[in-house]
Parts: sequence; C-alpha cells; structure tokens
Amino acid sequence: MDKVLKSGTGWRIGWNPAGEYQGLVGGDDWAFELTSTELADFCRLLGQLVDNMRSIQAELMDEESIDCEAESELIWMQVSGLPSKYNLRLILNTGRSCEGNWAAEILPELITAVDSVKFF
Repeated sequence: MDKVLKSGTGWRIGWNPAGEYQGLVGGDDWAFELTSTELADFCRLLGQLVDNMRSIQAELMDEESIDCEAESELIWMQVSGLPSKYNLRLILNTGRSCEGNWAAEILPELITAVDSVKFF
C-alpha cells in the first residue's frame, strides 16, 4: 500500500507503511506518529465512540451533554459534549506521553476520513 495523508481544517491522518511508526494523527499545529497497531486501535475506538454517541442521542435531552470513554492497552479516548456535537481527546498509553484533541467543529470531517480510508 502507498502512503496516504488526508487532511482538512484542524485535522490530519496518515499512513506510511515504511518505518517503525506507520500512522499519523494530528491537528493544525500538532501531530504524532502511531504504530500500525496504535492506528488500528484509534480507528476502532473512534468508531465505537461515534456509535455510542449516536445510540445515546435518543435518550438525552437536546441540551444534555455527556462524556464517553473507550480504551485499549495502547490508547485512551474520550468524546465530550452533546451527542450531536462533541470533542475528541486522545492519550497514548504506551509511554511516549502523547496527547491530542479535536474540537467538535472539526470532528465530523475526521470521522468521515477515517471511515473512507483503509490503512491496512
């Protein structure tokens, strides 16, 4: 598979099959590399969080916000906000001390990019 880099206002996600770190996630002014396993967990956990927020939406009042977390051995992620508009926070659990976040306005494009690109 060739290199892939998708980006938009406030987000980046990429794949380069060469080297120790094949994945990349980032915002406009930050980024960090991920192993292929970390990137796979990121994509999987993001999908779980999106599904959870969609399923919770019908049970909450319009102005009610919520925090929802998902975690693997490698990554901790949290969405926070209204089920229709929420922020995403990411922390690596692998000892590299990386942390990132995306604002609610940015997240729909990132989710679409993750859904549309198969990195592995």
